Amino acid sequence: MVTLTTDLLILGAGIAGVYAALAAEERGAKVLLLSKDPLPSGSTPWAQGGVAFPLDEADLEAHLQDTLRAGRGLVEEGVARSILEEAPQHWERLLALGLPFHPEPTREGGHSRARVRHLGGDRSGLFLLKDLLKRLRSPVQEGYMAVALLLGEGRVAGALVLGPEGLQAVRAGAVLLATGGLGRLFPVTTNPKGATGDGMALAYLAGATLRDLEFVQFHPTALPDGSLVSEACRGEGAILLNAQGERFMPRYDPLGELAPRDVVARAVHREGERTGGVYLDLRPIPHLESRFPTVVATARALGFNPFREPTPVAPAAHYAMGGIRTDLLGYTGLPGLYAAGEVASTGFHGANRLASNSLLEGLVMGERAAKAALQDLAHPKRGEPLPVLLLDPEHLKPLRERMGQAAGVVRRGQDLAQALAWLEGLPLKEALPEDLLAFGDPRTLRGFVEAGHLALLARLLLRMALLREESRGAHFREDFPQEAQEPYHLEVRGTHGAGRERPSLVRVPPGTSAVR
Repeated sequence: MVTLTTDLLILGAGIAGVYAALAAEERGAKVLLLSKDPLPSGSTPWAQGGVAFPLDEADLEAHLQDTLRAGRGLVEEGVARSILEEAPQHWERLLALGLPFHPEPTREGGHSRARVRHLGGDRSGLFLLKDLLKRLRSPVQEGYMAVALLLGEGRVAGALVLGPEGLQAVRAGAVLLATGGLGRLFPVTTNPKGATGDGMALAYLAGATLRDLEFVQFHPTALPDGSLVSEACRGEGAILLNAQGERFMPRYDPLGELAPRDVVARAVHREGERTGGVYLDLRPIPHLESRFPTVVATARALGFNPFREPTPVAPAAHYAMGGIRTDLLGYTGLPGLYAAGEVASTGFHGANRLASNSLLEGLVMGERAAKAALQDLAHPKRGEPLPVLLLDPEHLKPLRERMGQAAGVVRRGQDLAQALAWLEGLPLKEALPEDLLAFGDPRTLRGFVEAGHLALLARLLLRMALLREESRGAHFREDFPQEAQEPYHLEVRGTHGAGRERPSLVRVPPGTSAVR
């Protein structure tokens, strides 16, 4: 087996991973950046919304309050303030790099002011990522996914990775996980195919703590195939109608179509069930095709004409607020292991992410995590890979169907319990690294590993959702609460071989769970 060596191994080439790599290169480190899928990869290229930057110092407090309000009582205020205070320096840096942001900001759901910066129309994430990729000195290695972390001398010492030629070991002074979310747990999602929760599962199996997995944000307006219709459309004047042609959002929230995403998603779900469908009328938007070319092209490809009539939409799994618990430097609590972006849970998003705060977090935390990792470099003489969880991919379709039925926009205890019982009966197996060689074809092995990661995370998510539902402290209930009366995080710490155990979940009040 080939063994490679680097200072910093970064897994994932979305906004957090690429920005982290740039920061590490600027400091003279040897960086190996791996992307599971062809570039541009991850969820970043799919981001039609832009980056939410405070407009000025006076707006910082308003942006913070919008973030706290959207997060339903679970935003870590100190974390949010820290990220927002640092945001302007990243805005200035992107401008200095010459990125072509639109001159005027846009208002999106949950924001009290227009502060979201777009570039490339509704292709902000794609334009941003492509521009940053051009500035890397080291080429990104495409087609490589991590199947296990290496442990040596009491710290994470690299990863066992699967590439086109098979398995390779990468020894690293530190590892930064930027692998994105777990949207592929659900049958309808805006996430790319690679969003299988790999980083969360790997960290958990190495002993890190996962937090708040039950908080999955459903984007309210996705087309029937899961394609996203940017929230900025509603910010520019698009309105939601039920099957009877009625505009309904003002009945659910004074902010109407610009209410936070959890409110809009539940309203869309309810109106769809009540009247037989929900539609987004894009015709009020001036210069629709030039402003939102991706939305128009995708709608047309599906046989809809947004210039003539409203377009059918429904909620789709969009963003994971939970993930690997980290501190404000991206440290996971395991020496040598850092995380940034959607794979991590800093406390910035709470129970419900404010629109376009995610790319901002990727920038801020990507750079912070890289800088912290470079202060923590160590090269153990040995690093042994942990066991790998495997599941036959044939189980993925029924798994996703059950997740959609039980853990979608509306959740009920009985449905959650039944789905969990089914999941616990799946033949999830633990394999040693040498057992993986029997697969031969890397694509086959990749499918088994991804299915294993999803099954593990589905179990943990359902357990967290069931506990929160039973405790009557749920943030996502049908009665549209503004926030839980007694907010708390749910955390679970992983152990080696954790796929075979029933983990113990712990309630942690906000502000008390920062990694030390």
